[in-house]
Amino acid sequence: MTDAALLLENITCTFASRDGSGRGYTAVKDTTLAIAPGEFVSVVGPTGCGKSTLLNVGAGLLAPSSGQVKVFGKPLQGVNERAGYMFQGEALMPWRSALSNVTAGLEFAGVGAAQAREQGMEWLKRVGLGGFEDRYPHQMSGGMRKRAMLAQTLIRDPDIILMDEPFSALDVQTRQLMENEVLDLWMAKRKAVLFITHDLDEAIAMSDRVVVLSAGPATHPMGEFTIDIPRPRDVAEVRSNQRFIELHKAIWDVLREEVLKGYAQQKRA
Repeated sequence: MTDAALLLENITCTFASRDGSGRGYTAVKDTTLAIAPGEFVSVVGPTGCGKSTLLNVGAGLLAPSSGQVKVFGKPLQGVNERAGYMFQGEALMPWRSALSNVTAGLEFAGVGAAQAREQGMEWLKRVGLGGFEDRYPHQMSGGMRKRAMLAQTLIRDPDIILMDEPFSALDVQTRQLMENEVLDLWMAKRKAVLFITHDLDEAIAMSDRVVVLSAGPATHPMGEFTIDIPRPRDVAEVRSNQRFIELHKAIWDVLREEVLKGYAQQKRA
């Protein structure tokens, strides 16, 4: 863990109660999670278990109630400037073109207009949007918008990539294309990735390691599985791999009970 690109150590996140009772709600409790440089780690768990909370803590967007975050061995203070964050929802600015959205991070960092445009055009080509640089978000399909968001996240070459269910709203075919796109880009530079997903197939197909979280409240890791399937992988083809099937069964055996607990809690709520 001392060599981790991102270390969440003994993290607890408690939020104030809305009813004024003062009891509060502990979303995450005593959770430790480490991602090594170049490692692709997926986190799975029931709906509402605190996966995105952990991602926000790693991004520096949420300060934990207790515990600490370290980035390449140094305590995180404020926003994690070594991380790029691809959100679950739409993160494109509707008044900007695809190119202008992709280069926004460079613009805010003070990169010159000509250099930003050159890099932006290159990244649009990398994600399959060459020739669409003048399109606005409302003129693009859901898959195209996700590609633009991916380029927007990676253009600043972050050392850590945080992804919060980035493909959940896409159809199956587009989703698999995007998953393979991400793997190809990741294989080229091998940055540390923390990937949040509800899709166990997706987690196994893409990752080096899968971490299973318990149902909330007080979410914590329930299991950790090394995905020892050779790379490179095609996310569609790998599902027929015998080792994939074995890992899916082993992880689901741990995850199933937590999903049922989470579902029961939601029904009571």
